[in-house]
Amino acid sequence: MVSGILGKKLGMTQIFTTDGAVVPVTVLQAGPCVVVQRKTAAVDGYESAQIALVESRRMRHAGKPTLGHFKQAGVAPARFVREVPVEAGSEQTKPGDAVNVSMFSPKEKVNVVATSKGRGFAGLMKRHHFAGGAASHGSMFHRAPGSIGSSAWPSRVLKGVRAAGHMGVARVTVRNLEIVKIDAEENQIWVKGSIPGPNGGYLVIRKINK
Repeated sequence: MVSGILGKKLGMTQIFTTDGAVVPVTVLQAGPCVVVQRKTAAVDGYESAQIALVESRRMRHAGKPTLGHFKQAGVAPARFVREVPVEAGSEQTKPGDAVNVSMFSPKEKVNVVATSKGRGFAGLMKRHHFAGGAASHGSMFHRAPGSIGSSAWPSRVLKGVRAAGHMGVARVTVRNLEIVKIDAEENQIWVKGSIPGPNGGYLVIRKINK
């Protein structure tokens, strides 16, 4: 059995527990997915399964290589395709198999991989949480980076120095999120806490290796 499923972020809401506590949750559209390719250690050097998210809108204008890859598996082309590990003894997993939310259970902990929102060009204080200089009148050093290199040697700015630049649109993994509710009819998983990315963004929900 595969150890993950693909989905989308639908949005956040809140639920109330039996003792009246408010729990913030994120609603995720988890699947349905289909196995496109099965990779084995004998052929590919590792064990995994390539799965695709089945959406209501069919994929248009797919290239010939993509059409051929999906035709070999006997499934329709999809936009969002990722590889997920398979559990030990999952030799029966084959192309065309369905993957749905039945693989998860309430109270289970999962890892969610998503892409964070894009923030465009951001400065040091927003991007790297620099403290900045004194805010007093006349300091003339409020949001500047300070010294970023030596003048004599090496007479250049070293690689990896934190600076202003493109912020966001990064792969983020949120670990140990608790599943609060599973709606098998709507293919939804409700997890406790927040998930990176905008509503409608693609994501991967993975089981935690014990």
